[in-house]
Amino acid sequence: MLVFIVLGILGLVISLLSVALGDLFELGDGALSGTSLGAGLLLFGATGAVVTSAGLPVVATYPIAAVVGLGVILLVNLLLKRLRQSDDATPRSLVGLRGAVTSEVSSAHGEVSLDNELETRMAFADAPIPQGARVTVVEQHGSRVKVTSSE
Repeated sequence: MLVFIVLGILGLVISLLSVALGDLFELGDGALSGTSLGAGLLLFGATGAVVTSAGLPVVATYPIAAVVGLGVILLVNLLLKRLRQSDDATPRSLVGLRGAVTSEVSSAHGEVSLDNELETRMAFADAPIPQGARVTVVEQHGSRVKVTSSE
């Protein structure tokens, strides 16, 4: 049981360090990272301790804990890969999107809600546009957008 407790604590430490400092290491082009190893060791130790406490023989405990630990490593790697693929570091163009004015837009400030977006955006326009009017994005400046009336 002591082996499982020690490996579980080691996994917890590696997991916490990976969260706090970023992945400590990455081997095999992302096949094994600090995050996945920490989670795998943590679950290996926890599973081994639970199975041992249930009274199963040691011959069964190690294989069960190893299968769970390796399964967690594979699952965490899969989730990390999907998370990296969905990274929105490259901003998408908003030019051409339509929406509605939520706070009157002037040449200096205003707010619009674009179709198919959850959050509102800061906006400006050449001429004042009243609240509730439909608009189209003609330029994008970072997170701010320049709009024109669509009506």
